[in-house]
Amino acid sequence: MNIFFQQLLNGLTLGSVYSLVALGLTLVYGILHIPNFAHGALYMVGAYMAFFATGSLGANYWVAMAASAAAVALLAVLSERLVFHRLRHAPPLHDMIAAIGLLLFLEAVIQAVWGADFRRLPSPYPQIVRAFDLTAPAQRLMIIAAAFGLMAGLHLFLKRTILGSTIVAMAQNREGAALVGIDATRVSMLTFAISGALAAVAATLFAPINLIYPAMGHLVIMKAFVIIILGGMGSIPGAIVGAMVIGFAESFGAFYVSTDYKDIIAFALLVLILSVRPQGLFTRGVR
Repeated sequence: MNIFFQQLLNGLTLGSVYSLVALGLTLVYGILHIPNFAHGALYMVGAYMAFFATGSLGANYWVAMAASAAAVALLAVLSERLVFHRLRHAPPLHDMIAAIGLLLFLEAVIQAVWGADFRRLPSPYPQIVRAFDLTAPAQRLMIIAAAFGLMAGLHLFLKRTILGSTIVAMAQNREGAALVGIDATRVSMLTFAISGALAAVAATLFAPINLIYPAMGHLVIMKAFVIIILGGMGSIPGAIVGAMVIGFAESFGAFYVSTDYKDIIAFALLVLILSVRPQGLFTRGVR
């Protein structure tokens, strides 16, 4: 029972981190139709910003997370203004090429500053929690709680605030939203800021139990694209459910099959589910 619980906890941890990354990616795609391959680099930069804040500045873990989220949100807005906004009338392929170029540029900058060595963020909660004959690392429980809290907050923001409603309106009908006076530029900047902040928080949550290195965003962004395709491009519920499906599949697959196939499972699931339901698990569009 304890072994099964451990795998369940691992799956929830992975799914929670993947959800935050996929949510930012699906928001940008659902509203601006930009396949932002540079999102993985934002995730990586978020981890390094938290590492710098805790290591060099001596900041508290939560302060470092907030600083990382703010810094990456600003970086995401700058990328939208300086790169993607200028390509808004260009063919879609140009956005993809620009995103890949931005990914490589950010990786090169990080490697020039910190080098290619592996690093780790110290865990703020190294304790082990015991209950009902079960044990769980406090860090993993904190990741799950923080991620679900943030997802609930994002849901309330989109549904209960005026700013959130403008994002949903823009996703549902861009031309109609412009006709009623919604500023597309403001919504684009806000969407990229939220996307960057989510990626940074996900990286900071996961960094204490994972290594930090310049190419850490590669596999994460590939899985995030698998998740949003699986859940339905632009669907927020689909991104969360898809992330959990991938997280549990990886966790149980690694334990009961082999760790060698852990990363392949996500892509195998994508092929299997899309062969049955080509449109993904949920209706497309930000909801």
